[in-house]
Parts: sequence; C-alpha cells; structure tokens
Amino acid sequence: LPSLSLPSSMHLIQMDSVQRWMEDLKLMTDCECMCILQSKPISIEKDEQNELILSSQYSTCDNLQLLLKRAWIISTELTRIAQKLEKNRWQRVHSMTVRVNCHVRSMINEYNTFTRNSSEEMHQFEKLLLDKCSEFTAFTERCIQTEDEQILKSMKSSINETLTNVAQYFGQLIELVLTHEAQNLLRQIELSDSMYITESAISSLFSLTQEGSHLCRIIAKEGGVVALFKICRQDCFRCLYPQTLRTLASICCVEEGMYQLEKVDGILCLADILTDNSHSEATHAEAAAVIAQITSPHLTFTQHLSSFLENMEEIVTALVKLCQEASSGEVFLLASAALANITFFDTMACEILLQLNAMKILLAACSDKHIVDTPYSRDQVVTILANMSVLDQCASEIIQGNGVQLLMEMLFERSSSGNSAEVAACERVQQKSAVTLARLSRDPEVADAAVKLSCIPRLIKLCRSPTERNNSDSVLVACLAALRRLAVMSPEGLEDSDFQQLVKPRLVDSFLLCTNMEESFV
Repeated sequence: LPSLSLPSSMHLIQMDSVQRWMEDLKLMTDCECMCILQSKPISIEKDEQNELILSSQYSTCDNLQLLLKRAWIISTELTRIAQKLEKNRWQRVHSMTVRVNCHVRSMINEYNTFTRNSSEEMHQFEKLLLDKCSEFTAFTERCIQTEDEQILKSMKSSINETLTNVAQYFGQLIELVLTHEAQNLLRQIELSDSMYITESAISSLFSLTQEGSHLCRIIAKEGGVVALFKICRQDCFRCLYPQTLRTLASICCVEEGMYQLEKVDGILCLADILTDNSHSEATHAEAAAVIAQITSPHLTFTQHLSSFLENMEEIVTALVKLCQEASSGEVFLLASAALANITFFDTMACEILLQLNAMKILLAACSDKHIVDTPYSRDQVVTILANMSVLDQCASEIIQGNGVQLLMEMLFERSSSGNSAEVAACERVQQKSAVTLARLSRDPEVADAAVKLSCIPRLIKLCRSPTERNNSDSVLVACLAALRRLAVMSPEGLEDSDFQQLVKPRLVDSFLLCTNMEESFV
C-alpha cells in the first residue's frame, strides 16, 4: 500500500488509549448506522439540514476536525486491510472493507453537508472513490464465497491493485478538500472587513496548521503567508497581530512557508513590529516566536537568511530588550530562544550581544525564578552563553555577572517531572554549561573561580556516575573536556586516580572507560 499524502493528526495518536476509543466510538457507531441506511438522508427535503449528522458541528474548525478524524480512521483501516491481505485473512479483509466503505460514504456526506461550494473536480473524485470502494467491497465479498486457494491467489493481485487505487483516490480527495478549505479561509481573511470574521478565519487556519507539516505546505502554497503578513501591515487589525503571528510561526516550519516569507519581505515586517514600542508585549513575543522558528538551526533551507542579516542588529537589539522587560517566563522563553538560534549562524550576533550587555541581562534574569522558571529557558540562556564564550571579551563579563556560579548550578540541572522532553532539556543544560566552562577556562580568572566553586568534583561525578548525567554521552564528552581544561589550570584539584583515568589518557579512552562503568553497574 503506498503512503498516503495525508495530514495524520499526530495529537490523536498521543492521546490516552481509552480517550482515543471514546472519541472514535461515535464515529464507529455512526458508521454502523450508515451500513443500514446506505448513506441516504432521512429528510426528503433537499435544502433541509440533516440533523442526524454528528451534532458536534458548530463551526468550520469543528467540521474540519471531524473530517480529519474520519480521514485518520480511514487511513488506519486501509493500512490494516493491507496487513490482513498479506496474511490471507479474507473474512477480516471483507469486514474491514465494508467498514471503510461506510466511513468513506459518511465522510463525503458530512463534508457535503457543511460545504455548499465544492468544485466539480471534487465531485468527480468523490464519485471515483465511491465507485472504487464499491468495487473493492464486491471483490472481497467474492473472496469469502470461495475456498479455492488458486482462485484466491489469482484474485489477490487484483485486490491489491484496487486497494492501491482506493488509497490514491482517497489521498487525492483529502488533498482537494483541505486545499479547498484553506482557500475559503484565506479568501475570508483577504476580503472581509469584519474583525469577527477575520479573527475566526485566522483561528481556524491556526487549527489547521496544528495538524502537521503537510497542511502547512498546503496553506503556504495557497498564499497563507502573504495573506497573514497583509494583516500584520494594517493598523486596524492590531488586536489580531498576536494570533496572526502565532499562525505564521506554525506555517514557517516548512520550506514553502519560508519561501513565501522571503517573497513578501516578511523579515522586514517582523523587524518593524519588534522595534515598534507601541505594540503590546504579546505581539512582540509572538514576533519573537516567528524569528525563533525561521532561525532554527534544525532547518535545512536557509535562503531567507540573507535578508535576515540585513536586519539582524535591530532585531537582536529588540529581542534583548524583550528579555530584559519580560513580564513572564513564556515571553522570556520566546525571546531568548530567538536569540539562541541567531547566535548559531553568525558570530556578528555574538558581538552585537556583547555590545548590548546581553550577558549581564541574561545572568540577571536567571536569578529571577519567575522569569527563568524551566529547564527550557535555562537551555536557551546557556546556549547563548556557550556561543558567546568563543569571544575573548566574554570572560570578564561572566566574572562580573557571577556567571561561573550559574554555570556550576546548571551542572546540577535535574528534571522534576520525569517528562522526556524536560529530561532532554536538562541534559542539554548540563552539556552546554560544561562546554561553556571548557571554553571560558582558557582565561585564568574564570578557571580559578570555577575551581573555588568546586566545579572539578562535580565534573568528576558527572563523568563517573551515569545516573547523574542521565546516561548521556554528550554530557560525558563535554564534562571530560571541561575537566581537562581545568586540570591544566589547577592540577592539584584532582586525585591521582582521577588524573590517570579522566585526564591523562586520550579523550576517547577516558570516554570508553566511563561508558564501561555504566555497563558494569547493570
């Protein structure tokens, strides 16, 4: 079965299994009804709304969520049919094919109930899909009526081909439907003068972006970035800026979104918003979120960065100001994340930060537990410190701001919840704090401060105890590097066994020794 070009609602999969079953139950029940009714509406009045179709339909957003849930179920069922077909489970294949047939009919009826202006092309695909589903059901029905292995074997390739056709038509229909809905929402945003309609359309568009990168690509290709930046350039829609920018940040996770952003001078618009003090903190924070998204070091497409460099100084200045004046941990996180990403792709950013006294501002923020209140925020701060530490002038700033003490505290970073994302953030904090210490300890004054704060015993413990570093190899390598740098500056701080095992050998040999310690405890 070929992979379907569908937006799989990943949040559905992450849901608790009982909750997932409860969500699906009403759709499954509706499906059984459709088996009997053959998708015929109860009402004989064509214009009368069929009240028996799932009653949760209140808005375009709700309708699309229902459609996506139904599409997710159909996609899952088609995959399962392919698996059962492989094992020649003909009875199961037929029953599941009947169920898919009913789901497809239900989905098309539901969609046509709330959509009055679907295209001729869409109706053609609906007919093709329904015909192919009926053909598929008839095929599998013939299979359960014979026990002749040779006949079944000869029919199997035809069934596989029909299943593939069903999957392709289904994928193309969903693509058309989602494109059509994205076009409708963007048309509302572009043409409406009503604040309420525009806000509602942007909200629905944001909900669509949360369904995965495939939907973000559709929205970007249909001009979503252009339409949203048009909103951000109109003063009459200022109250919608935060919501609009949040939607833009989601769309710009895909290359098509980034290409559109470059096309409409989006970075210049973001710079204008960030440097305009008349905007609310919420607007500035969401603009920072867009900057964080488009400067992510994980992105493989970078064609937008040339225009970013032209506006970098004023953007960095505005982000530092936002960090300094942040009224909440969330605002600080967004601003510091944008700064952290910027420091990865241009050393000039680090020089600008140094001129702006950013080191002092960030270190001061870390002492306020209401602002830097999670490992995620500390991860952003220590990323900036690590990238700035390549500059020689950075050492004195660290000493003045009591930064060595902060780095020492970060070596003790532990997750309080056990959540996997938080544990990973804690590992990054430990690793980057060790990297920063290693880089800064080329300055004797920093090295001396680190020794006095007992950094050496802590680094040794992180190297020797896998549980202290959550079995992280990257933390181990960073700690070994920092320990070796400090050992050069203060050899008397180490016992002979530590020196012989952790400092004297090649780094790779010490690494293997420490990872073998982990195995010996198991």
